[in-house]
Amino acid sequence: MIEVQHLTKRYGQHVALDAVSFSVGRGEVVGFLGPNGAGKSTTMRILTTFMAATSGTVRVGGDCVFENPMRVRKRLGYMPENNPLPPDLRVGDYLKFRARLKSLANGEGAKRVNVVIEQCGIADVAGRFIGQLSRGYRQRVGMADALLAKPELIVLDEPTAGLDPNQVRSVRKLIRGLAGEHTMLISSHILSEIEMSCDRAVILHQGRLLASGALDVLMAKTNTAVVSEVRAPLADVKAWGEKLALGQAECVEQPDGYVRCRFANATSADAREKIFGSVQERGWPLRELTRQVPSLEDLFVNLTRGKEDGK
Repeated sequence: MIEVQHLTKRYGQHVALDAVSFSVGRGEVVGFLGPNGAGKSTTMRILTTFMAATSGTVRVGGDCVFENPMRVRKRLGYMPENNPLPPDLRVGDYLKFRARLKSLANGEGAKRVNVVIEQCGIADVAGRFIGQLSRGYRQRVGMADALLAKPELIVLDEPTAGLDPNQVRSVRKLIRGLAGEHTMLISSHILSEIEMSCDRAVILHQGRLLASGALDVLMAKTNTAVVSEVRAPLADVKAWGEKLALGQAECVEQPDGYVRCRFANATSADAREKIFGSVQERGWPLRELTRQVPSLEDLFVNLTRGKEDGK
């Protein structure tokens, strides 16, 4: 559905995007990740025909965004970050206006407005002025707008930015409900949100592509850790941790006399079994033995470590 090849964007001497390439298959829900300033919004503006690139190619559904921008626009629905909405229009009137701009016929436009109002859970505020709405509801109005023309591709730029936890959960539920019906590209610097909403990820950092692929495959490349808590002298536990040779052992004494030991690179499949057997041999009380599965945040930290200053 989306094919990006060697996409580059320069502002004078500043390189916002540096030969970025990735693809999104039809029907996929893909997270577009990176810290603020990584180049996510720039890529999305180019992808949605709102900005020209310095070089490279971008295709949506086989159409080049530079050669056939109007054909591309008919294929997608876009909600930009800090979506600009007119505060003095009522929600229903705004969506009817947007339906006309999208060339939806009167009967079809009215039907689609009713559908997206229900789909996005904004029926109870359809008669209110947009300026009176909370940020969470305004985000929903923006998503309703993006859905009006039944687009093949939905592009959402920071859809949960600035929302409170309840609003985030509500928007996340809406995104999950749309999955399967549309191809979706969702940008965020909140990694936990992408982890809960998407199956694949594209990760940018300082305008460069760091990784792209299925979340489970990407996170499998990040080492797991094993944590144990045993009751024994700290010095003995440290010596034991080094002897086990399961990776770097970080041992910290707890106030109640137990020592918490984290094996930071315990990649062996039998790491817990080996630790348990060794603790039993020593006769130490054991109250915790857990495997810490890496998160998307762990993956991102590992990928960007040492790159902040161009190292």
